[in-house]
Amino acid sequence: MPTIPRLKKRSDFLRVAAGQRKVVTPTMIVQVARHCEGSKEGQALPSLRVGFTASRKVGNAVKRNRARRRLRAVVQTVCPSLAFLGEDIVLIARSATVMAPFTALLRDFYQALNRLEKPLK
Repeated sequence: MPTIPRLKKRSDFLRVAAGQRKVVTPTMIVQVARHCEGSKEGQALPSLRVGFTASRKVGNAVKRNRARRRLRAVVQTVCPSLAFLGEDIVLIARSATVMAPFTALLRDFYQALNRLEKPLK
């Protein structure tokens, strides 16, 4: 399975948050924004990039790391069927992410993606 390019710079996370396209579910928050139109090096940007974050509200370091690992597993499971070309996606863990069944995480992610595909008014 190919690896998905990751968002790692704070400026990328802030740009996605400023895009104001987000869906809140019981187990996660999903934010989406278009890539920047041009890259500094003149290289083509990947078709999809994903970032993961968990604040201290989720719990201690062990719980935050577990939440991020679970979100990465959700994206690895769903990613081959993602149709978000040219998009950056940020998944924010919530406290329920740590203990929720994996099927609930998958359901919430699919639900968020379906809601984000519809144009916002």
